[in-house]
Parts: sequence; structure tokens; C-alpha cells
Amino acid sequence: MISLTDIRLSYGERTLFKDVNLKFTPGNCYGIIGANGAGKSTFLKILSGEIEHDRGTIAVNSGARMAVLKQDHFAFEEFSVLDTVIMGYPKLYEVQKERESIYNKEDFSEADGMRASELEADFAELGGWEAEAEASQLLSGLGIAEGDQDKMMAELDESKKVRILLAQALFGNPDILLLDEPTNGLDLESITWLEDFLMDFPNTVIVVSHDRHFLNAVCTHIGDIDFGKITLYSGNYDFWYQMSQMLQRQARDQLKKREEKARELKEFIQRFASNAAKSRQATSRKKVLEKLDLENLTVTSRKFPYVGFKPDREIGNKVLQIENLTSIREGAAVLKNFSLTVNKGDKIALVGTEHQAKTALFDCIASVQKPESGTYSWGQTTKVAYFPKENSSYFTEDLSITDWLRQYAPDQDETYVRSFLGRMLFSGDEALKSVKVLSGGEKVRCMLARMMLSGANVLILDEPTNHLDLEAITALNEGLLAFSGVVLFNSHDHEFVNSLANRIVEILPAAHPPIDRMMLFDEYLLDSQVKALRAAASDPAGRLMI
Repeated sequence: MISLTDIRLSYGERTLFKDVNLKFTPGNCYGIIGANGAGKSTFLKILSGEIEHDRGTIAVNSGARMAVLKQDHFAFEEFSVLDTVIMGYPKLYEVQKERESIYNKEDFSEADGMRASELEADFAELGGWEAEAEASQLLSGLGIAEGDQDKMMAELDESKKVRILLAQALFGNPDILLLDEPTNGLDLESITWLEDFLMDFPNTVIVVSHDRHFLNAVCTHIGDIDFGKITLYSGNYDFWYQMSQMLQRQARDQLKKREEKARELKEFIQRFASNAAKSRQATSRKKVLEKLDLENLTVTSRKFPYVGFKPDREIGNKVLQIENLTSIREGAAVLKNFSLTVNKGDKIALVGTEHQAKTALFDCIASVQKPESGTYSWGQTTKVAYFPKENSSYFTEDLSITDWLRQYAPDQDETYVRSFLGRMLFSGDEALKSVKVLSGGEKVRCMLARMMLSGANVLILDEPTNHLDLEAITALNEGLLAFSGVVLFNSHDHEFVNSLANRIVEILPAAHPPIDRMMLFDEYLLDSQVKALRAAASDPAGRLMI
């Protein structure tokens, strides 16, 4: 168990946490959520001891071992993959290395023999004989092939290093497991494997994630960071979301009642403060007014943007016809002879490991890049808006956010433009910031505001959930569900894909035609015919990344 009492942390005048009192118990998985900047990652660093808190105590059961998912992907370049994983259990790794060092000595002394005997006992007790097999099993579950497991970390690309560091954190059955965004860089099979692993994990897990599907699958509790405090709720993310919406409605109703009461009291005080016969009543009501404390009746510090797309016209039956489209990048055909018919009502998720192909397809049909060969034709009634994965070229001029968005507005009136920025949480002086200093998430919100102004009835979105927090992803998800036009998109967010798409198109390696199914994403993942096609077209395991 890990227990927190009166934890407080401030940076200058800003208080990040105050009066945090929590207990995390074995057998439970706690998902830590909160708006961007609320302190989710900082909270994990406080628990691990990487950051010192200002006040309060953190008590961990005596002898309990804590494992942390490392964020430095290049910290173990000089070590082998298996050694890197086993280093997740420092005591075992130290015993293993000292044991190897003694046995490698040429002048093996009596003292060395006695020490080796002690180490053998420790090695067996700590599970040393099973260590490599356990490490290999973890790596395989996370998609690291056996051929890579004997390599040095420096030989592998970053996507594999991410998985190896996750295996390191999971290794050796730690008593407390701290995971910050563990699903980043994982394919769907690896995420499913991790979900199963954590659901069976008998000890304490504390995880930060923006993946709603993952939080729903593994969490027994949700820790919500808001106003510097952390409130624990039993249940998964969906349960927390429904509960929070109900509590917010109650708080808003209570605030409205208090505001009405305050208005009535103020009117009475103003009318009768100078009336001698009523002065006592006026004084009494003034005391009641002072006790109402409207400022401290807070609903939530979370801010949900409003995302809504309104087409200028209804889309016709003919939407898009693609015939044998081929796109070449850096001398290689990333998309080859691709054909697809898009129909009215389609909300198509492009999935698969061919990420360059998906972006190339979107760039071609959005007229950003010319195809090498093949054709595509849009219907007469279509109006297209495109959200590219790489948006830096849109933010090169030193313009305020208001002036930047005005470029794309049919109505140049500042009040009109600012109304769209307000929906994207750029209000007041925020709307006057230069676009050159915006964060990744702020740029995404600007691009979404640009699409909202377009009046398009076809939306193309290339990984729109990147850089967004849970609130913005939820708002975008709801906005696209309500959209009456056609959507073509891809995303690494499982819940986003499953809730939005009614048609799944998987782009396979160039020699194979795409898989095209009218079904939900979860149904697609379980379809036996799809599994067979994917396995035949890709690697033997048929692994899928969205």
C-alpha cells in the first residue's frame, strides 16, 4: 500500500497540489486524469521520489518495490535488450552481475567461493533462474521479436525501445507500478496484451493515460486532478465521466439557486437599508448574503472546447471515386494502385501499419500532392476540409490567433471570428497570442476552428487526436458523431475509431488490395476473415497498428 497525507507542491505562486490525502491499495489500478498542465506526470514523479514535495508525507509498505516506466528512451544504449529489462528489478540485476563477475575470475579464491554461495542463494530467491524467460515473455507480448532480444539497445529504433522500457517496468512483479502513457507507440495487439497483463496484476498500479479505451479496460478507480486536489472515484473512465457530468449539473444548479438568492437579498438590502423600520431585517439579510460564498462554489477547472461542423449544403449520393492511385515519396511507392468508392453516410477509418500510405492518400485527395498515377473525382455537391498530420506550414507568419483565423473566415468581423476561437478556448488576451508560440495542442485547436469555419460536408482528418487532452478528444469525438457529412480519418485512439467509424479500410503492403468492411472497429478486430487476410499480407503475427 502507498499512503499520502497532506501532500502539497507549489511552483512560485502557483499551487499544483494542496491537501492531497489518498491511499492506493494492492489489487487495484488507479487511472490519474486531469486537464493538460494539471500535474498528472508531476504527481507520478512525486510518488517515485523524482520530485520532492513541499509538505506532507508519503508512506510505502516496508520492503515494497516500486517500478517506474522510464521516459528516456536512449538511457540504456550500452546494454543488451534482456539486461535492460532485468534492470527493472535492480536488486536481482546487481546480484546477477556480481555473480557473473565472480565466476569470470581467473584466480577464484576461497572468499570468492563463499561469496558465490551467498549470491546463488539470493539469485534463486529473487527468481534469477527464471529471469531471462520472464523477460523474453514480456518482450514477446509487447511485439519484440526473439531476433531482437539478443541485440544491444543502440541497434534498435525508438519504437522498439519504448516497448522494452515498458517490459522493464513490468518485470519482476513489482509491488507498486507507476506508468506514464504506457500505450504510446504500441500496436493494438500489444495494448490488448498490456490490458490483460494489468487486469491480472495482483499489486498496485497507478497510470496516466489519454487512452479512454485503455482506462476503461484496466482501471478500478479514477483519480481526478482538479483545483489542486485529487478525488478518487470507484470505477473506470466511463463511470467517472457520467458521475462527473452529474456532479457538475448539480453544482451548476446549486450555484444558480445561490445567485438567485443573492440577487433577492441585494434587492431587499438596497430597498430597505435606509428604512428605519426595516433596517434590522436588511442587516440580517446582509449577513446571510455574506455567507453565500459564491466564489468558492466551483464546478470544475476543466474546459471542454465546443466542436461543431455545420455543412453549407447537404451532400449528394456521389461523393468520391478513387481509381488505381499511386503516390511516390523519396523514390518509393508508399501507395500503389489504391481504389476506393466513398458513399454518402460513410465515416471511414483508415487503419493499418502503412502510415505513410494513409497520409499520402489524404494529401492526394485533398489536392496537397499530385499522385504519380491514377485518378480521383469528387462529386459535384462535395466541399472538402482537410486536417493534415503536419501543420507547421500553416503557422509560419507572425500573426495573432485572431488574425490567423480571419484568413479562413467567410465573415471578416472580429466578433464573428472570436466566437469560433472562444469555442476552442481562446478567449480574451489568449486570442491575441502569436501563432508562432503555440503548443501542439493549441495548433490543433486552431486547425479545428479553421475546419469549423469552412462549411465543408466532407472532412479529412489525419491523426487529429495527437496533442489533444481527454477533454478536447471527447469534444472532437462528439462533434464528428453529430456531423451529417462524410468523414475520412485515422487515429491511434481506439475509442475514437470504434465510436466514430461505420466503415473500416485497412491499407496493406503495396502488393495487396485494401481490406474494406462495413462494421465497427471492435467487430473488425475479431473478424476471422480479416485476421486471415492481414496475416497473409503482413508479418506472421498479423499485428495491427491504427
